[in-house]
Amino acid sequence: MTLVSWCAVLSLLSWAWLLLGQGLFWRTDVRLPVRTPPGRWPSVAVVVPARDEAGVLPDSLPSLLAQAYPGPAQVFLVDDGSTDGTAATARALASRAGDGALPLTVSSPGEPPPGWTGKLWALRHGIGQAHAAGAEYLLLTDADIAHGPQSLRELVAAAETGGYDLVSQMARLRTATGWERLVVPAFVYFFAQLYPFRRVNRAGGRTAAAAGGCVLLRADAARRAGIPESVRGALIDDVSVARAVKRAGGRIWLGLAERVDSVRPYPRLAELWAMVARSAYAQLRHSPLLLAAAVAGLALVYLVPPFALAAGLLGGAPAAAVAGALAWAVMAGTYLPVLRYYGQPPWAAALLPFTAGLYLLMTVDSAVRHHRGRGAAWKGRVYA
Repeated sequence: MTLVSWCAVLSLLSWAWLLLGQGLFWRTDVRLPVRTPPGRWPSVAVVVPARDEAGVLPDSLPSLLAQAYPGPAQVFLVDDGSTDGTAATARALASRAGDGALPLTVSSPGEPPPGWTGKLWALRHGIGQAHAAGAEYLLLTDADIAHGPQSLRELVAAAETGGYDLVSQMARLRTATGWERLVVPAFVYFFAQLYPFRRVNRAGGRTAAAAGGCVLLRADAARRAGIPESVRGALIDDVSVARAVKRAGGRIWLGLAERVDSVRPYPRLAELWAMVARSAYAQLRHSPLLLAAAVAGLALVYLVPPFALAAGLLGGAPAAAVAGALAWAVMAGTYLPVLRYYGQPPWAAALLPFTAGLYLLMTVDSAVRHHRGRGAAWKGRVYA
């Protein structure tokens, strides 16, 4: 057998391991558990960190203020040093919300001290206000996330019924442009490979993750886990929060959103590239060794199959062609549920090797940015 044939077989075996050993890929536990109304609806504080978000708040904040929640709830928007009138926009939206809207408090803690990221410093301020108000649950949600009217009700019911300390849903990202349709579903797909939902949701398991756009957290669990102080410098704060909760003995659940959507546009590849490159190397713990392993793994699992198929057909190596075709078919099959979730055509699964190649380059670029001192740049701040 040729080298290409051996690589193709190894890629096929890797997919067999991913399917069998990792339990890939799509299980019924990705949707919010059965939501039985609790006997008493606990109090909730919605905490929204916002930095220069005046452009998206009109599409997101009204959905929070209009939550149909039977119990006491209020919204704390924490302005993280915005220069675009975010605070004024929030107050104006609240004034037009009408009767029955959740009360809104807008505040600003000032610039974060050394050792804190801006978002977590803002969350610290908002969580402190929530604790002072006696909230039993905290809904930590981003300023670009719109919630359906029943979202808060369903999250709390799931947590109360299932006995969870943290319930998180991955918001459905926008897929309006060609680049969004190509890159966004793969973002969810790769995230679920890093953090298989069934392992995250397994009681007593070590795998922990959350999606920062929508995290419902028991206030007592936050205190036990020392959140946010225990994760104050984390660049991937959602996963860090979930790990802290699980380490403190809490039960967590992560799945896909049904009524939670991101309204932030990523119309061009440049915006999507920046979104991924901002934290990809941090995910690898800024380790050159892990970076090399990730690049090799992406190449073997996603790039080798189409290359082996083409090389086998052109070079008369049937073993390489067959192994490459089978690996590519398995790859596409695992991607179909994600495409279905995003309403994309099944044929787009064949493009996954190309998309994976983009993610490989984004990951390498993330490392290059880090070593050039640009680190995780976000709205004027750069974290080493």
